[in-house]
Amino acid sequence: MAPLHEVLLFFGLKSAFMGFAHAVMQPIYWAVSGLIVLAHKLWSPLFGADTGLTWVLSIVTLVIVIRTLLIPLFVKQINSARDMQLIQPKVRALQEKYGSDRERLGQETMKLYREEGVNPAASCLPALLQMPIFLALFRVLDGASRGIPRGTFFRENPELMTSLQHATFLKAQLAGRFLPLDHGFGANQIMAMTLIVLMTAVLFIQQKELMVRNMPPEALVGPMAQQQKMMLYMFPIMYLFSGLYIPIGVLVYWMTTNLWTLAQQYILIHNNPTPGTPAYIDWQERMRAKGKDPVKIEAERRAKRQRNRVPATVATPAANEEGAKPTVARQGVTRQTVRRTADGGQQVVQRQQPARQPRQARKKKK
Repeated sequence: MAPLHEVLLFFGLKSAFMGFAHAVMQPIYWAVSGLIVLAHKLWSPLFGADTGLTWVLSIVTLVIVIRTLLIPLFVKQINSARDMQLIQPKVRALQEKYGSDRERLGQETMKLYREEGVNPAASCLPALLQMPIFLALFRVLDGASRGIPRGTFFRENPELMTSLQHATFLKAQLAGRFLPLDHGFGANQIMAMTLIVLMTAVLFIQQKELMVRNMPPEALVGPMAQQQKMMLYMFPIMYLFSGLYIPIGVLVYWMTTNLWTLAQQYILIHNNPTPGTPAYIDWQERMRAKGKDPVKIEAERRAKRQRNRVPATVATPAANEEGAKPTVARQGVTRQTVRRTADGGQQVVQRQQPARQPRQARKKKK
């Protein structure tokens, strides 16, 4: 049995963590409830303040606002995944070279990411940013189903919380769930199962399209490819079971955001596919049919991405020696001097000062 002070410490830390999480979520509750209430006011004159359709459209409006704000991050996510696929041959070469030395392999892999301007974490940002919003919406609708207002706008407008609590869409309550089956199998279960199956199918199509259409053949082999294939089936299964306990209003949000992601992904892959993929071959044919040169377009895109990347550190040969510290070659400096001409005027002369060499290179010359 654990000592009393350890038990008190555990519950004290747990209470502190819960308090911190509650404080962090309050601004998100405020934003989510505010957006839903604002959208509800916009749709109420058309369909009525207490109709389920008004609340469904309010949730859909919330998705549109959030996903529109996340478009730059989503584009960065797709481009990052695209660049990660393109450097997979180099990653596998490093794995073959340093496979027995895990520390050196990690260092060389991170060095490759820096040189190529690839950020693996960029592919996770949109999902990570959406999770607090999804959790906040879940808590808001869960509170509505229990008569507990969450979010400033629902606390200040209890009649709206009551309206959301009893709102029905196609005879199903937006605050209802598939489980538990307190009143038997009814409209709530039919609506929840329909949304669960649809959003699971959309997610599967989205991931399958990304793997089949926008991944080069060499990226479909190896450990990472096997993990992606496992996730292709694992995530839909997780959706299928977790959706049984989620309010129908949150399932509407989930279904809408999956449809948005599928459409957004199609547009990006259709217009900017990864080289060496089936989608890229189709894109080349479309460009040629329009009288454009796909090679030139791709070269311009690649040059633009290179300009947007942070330039890599330029190391001197001494940096490649075992145990030597990398040094950075300093570029030359352009200086301006003013000279007086024969007629009494002034002339600005630019003079390129030679680059300063690193200390190790100067010692070698001595």
